[in-house]
Amino acid sequence: MLLQHYVIQLIITWILSACALILTSKVLNGIKLNGFGAALLSTFVLGALNATIFRVLWFLTLPFTILTLGLFLLVLNGAMLKLTAKLVNGFKIDGWLSAIVGSIVLSITQSILYFFYRRLFE
Repeated sequence: MLLQHYVIQLIITWILSACALILTSKVLNGIKLNGFGAALLSTFVLGALNATIFRVLWFLTLPFTILTLGLFLLVLNGAMLKLTAKLVNGFKIDGWLSAIVGSIVLSITQSILYFFYRRLFE
């Protein structure tokens, strides 16, 4: 029963992240997304990149992140979003500024969606 609950929560989180990515692409002109399927695949790839490559890059750039008072994490998040766009067909980011601003908008959008989901259904 616990595993089933965990899987359902994982799927809901995945769908909410895809919806947040779609909303982000609607808000920013520099991010293009071709449908919900591309959004699902993109959020899966982004999650995998954040779980692996991001953690290594975070550790390697920790001194620079401390020096910039954490602002370099915005660049790392933008880099993960840009790398996701390179790996997934149907997801395109025009430039670095769009990637960095997109990562900020995506984080805010995800936070809002998760907040309302938790308020309404948990």
